[in-house]
Amino acid sequence: MNPSTTIPVINPATEEAFDTVSRGAVHHVADAVDAAFRSQKLWDEMAPSERGKILTAVAGLLDDQIDEVARLTTLEVGKPISEARSDVATASAYFRYYGGAADKVEGETIPVGPGHLVLNMLEPIGVTGHIVPWNYPISLAARSVAPALATGNAAIIKPSEEAPLSVRRLRELCLAAGVPDGVVAVVTGYGAEAGAALVAHPRVGSITFTGSVETGRTVATACARTFKRCVTELGGKSPQIVLGDADMPRAVAHTVRGLFTNAGQTCSASSRILVHRDVASEYAERLAEAASQLRIGPGLEDPQLGPLISAAHLARVSGFIDRGVAEGARLLSGGSRPSSLDKGYFIEPTVFDRVHHSMSLAQEEIFGPVAAITSFDDEDDIASLANDVRYGLVAGIYTQDVARAIGLARKLEAGQVWINDWFVGGVQAPMGGYKESGQGREKGLRGLENYVNVKNIGVALPSES
Repeated sequence: MNPSTTIPVINPATEEAFDTVSRGAVHHVADAVDAAFRSQKLWDEMAPSERGKILTAVAGLLDDQIDEVARLTTLEVGKPISEARSDVATASAYFRYYGGAADKVEGETIPVGPGHLVLNMLEPIGVTGHIVPWNYPISLAARSVAPALATGNAAIIKPSEEAPLSVRRLRELCLAAGVPDGVVAVVTGYGAEAGAALVAHPRVGSITFTGSVETGRTVATACARTFKRCVTELGGKSPQIVLGDADMPRAVAHTVRGLFTNAGQTCSASSRILVHRDVASEYAERLAEAASQLRIGPGLEDPQLGPLISAAHLARVSGFIDRGVAEGARLLSGGSRPSSLDKGYFIEPTVFDRVHHSMSLAQEEIFGPVAAITSFDDEDDIASLANDVRYGLVAGIYTQDVARAIGLARKLEAGQVWINDWFVGGVQAPMGGYKESGQGREKGLRGLENYVNVKNIGVALPSES
């Protein structure tokens, strides 16, 4: 094939291409939109309970093929195979959850007095666009595609050019489960080409985007030009607040899970740890020791930490580590490429303490396995410290005083606040950000609202004779 029409898919553990996908252009997007526009009516006119059965069947196929799809995910993203299986299981959970909700999307009547009937109907938007990142490709695709399908929409997915294969496989499973041809489409390619064409197309009624703040701003601006609905999740710099009475082993273990899962390439990673000064030294020592014990390697070997996604991202994360040292933070562990691995985009799990709040380690989303520990003295001021970043996606609080935790949670500018745990809520709990972490909410029943229009109908009733 002509290299200019294809994109190589690189295995981050080997730095070698193992597959290629088409480089989608404007006309590919236009063809997909035309097919979706024609097929969407058929899908919408299907009984909601039948749509729900088909979505549940997609979940079953994902369960049946979890090993195959997880292997694709590991090859393209690099993450440990056990984490990839969890991603596929989450994708299945989304389809099962929204399959069960498909026949429960209900309108309402509005009491206005005798002589009139006023009601709200919920109708599908039509053709919806879904721009999916590389870090959790199949689960994040399912997160928005499943509710869009449940409410009678067609869905066109533009996966990341770095991780397109598992999303492409998801479309195949949708077809195998009975979703009509054209209702789910995947257009592979670069964001500036295929992604921009999808956002600009006049027949696409909504865009759901997960990615960086900078790209999200571009997408939202483009959506505003044609008044498309736009839902964005744009990352975070999420504080994990460890109060003086916290269960220390639990807090450290949850930092390891919350930060080093997927090599820190998670928007809700617990990368900014705010620890009360009375326990800060103990916490830092425990975390540095735990990080140094993590096994690093290729994802198919199922280590605890896989590679970063690309050479460019490795350079970016390494740059943040170098900047942290230059700005005066203390490097406790990690910070280098592992000497035992001569290939792959690997970086050691890295722990800094003595991180001043103004440092880049404390303010910027690194999107890698880099912990930044900042100590504090006054618990009355901790909310102000936690909120003093441009993001507001997630926050966590560790304390044995739940009443104090709930009071603090109310002061935090974050779409989700987790107390004494990390990654809480499952597919049922709505997720979204404050400030530059995005707009709108996904997951749970609120996620259905992104894909329906409200039509109000008023009827004058005949007069009683």
